[in-house]
Amino acid sequence: MAPLLKLVAEESRLKLLCVLNRKEHCVFELMEHTKYSQSLISHHLRDLKDSSLIKDKKIGRRVYYSLTPLGKTIIDSLLQVQNSK
Repeated sequence: MAPLLKLVAEESRLKLLCVLNRKEHCVFELMEHTKYSQSLISHHLRDLKDSSLIKDKKIGRRVYYSLTPLGKTIIDSLLQVQNSK
């Protein structure tokens, strides 16, 4: 569990998960929401996908990313802890 928490605790990955918690997005849309570079987003998306927190689907020339059930559970739990403070 520690590696998963370490992965999610990184600020830019957490921000990407929060954006994806609202709806699916392609890299271009994630760049607009976060102001991160394409290479940074792609790197983090690969790590999140490898950890089964997000999934992707190709529509035309774009790839859209969304939370998996595990990713949704984790981000909802973290938001619940944050809101209980």
